[in-house]
Amino acid sequence: MASWCVRAVRQSCSLVASPAFARASPRLLCTATQQKSGEEEAAEQSAADKALQEEKGKLEEQLKKMTEKYTRALADTENLRTRSQKMIEDAKIYGIQGFCKDLLEVADILEKATESVPKEEVTAQNPHLKNLYDGLVMTEVQIQKVFTKHGLVKINPDGLKFDPYEHEALFHAPMEGKQPGSVAIVTKVGYKLHGRTLRPALVGVAK
Repeated sequence: MASWCVRAVRQSCSLVASPAFARASPRLLCTATQQKSGEEEAAEQSAADKALQEEKGKLEEQLKKMTEKYTRALADTENLRTRSQKMIEDAKIYGIQGFCKDLLEVADILEKATESVPKEEVTAQNPHLKNLYDGLVMTEVQIQKVFTKHGLVKINPDGLKFDPYEHEALFHAPMEGKQPGSVAIVTKVGYKLHGRTLRPALVGVAK
């Protein structure tokens, strides 16, 4: 038994000391080292890819937010431009509103003056009254032409349905031959400037 153990030890020593074993050992060590280095590189590459993906996600989120802000800014700018343009156009159209209101009083006086002249008195036998009346009528016609030229239109709603946006009711009363809710009497004509009521017509409404 002792001799068998001695032979086994000798064989082991000779195997370790053999040139083939000596040549194989470095290769095994090199392979293990390369395998370990490859695993480390793969782990480092995976960590780098993860960091790049996280950075990409952050940049995409920032781009999305900046795009939304830019779109809102464009919309706000366009709305501001539209409002400014509308204000400019309204100023051009309705800038004469105060002046027109003052002229309406002149038109009312001319209308009352022509209505107050008895038509039967306007004859060739009364040339002074006739000339005065003709001059008033011509002045009234001319001022209405000027009003129309600048978008100022008379509202005379006699017989029309009452419209609270264009008429101001002074009273409601039963009127024979008039539909309920219609304008029965116009005590003062109204005016509209470019479609906007400048002065409502003063009316009496049938009920």
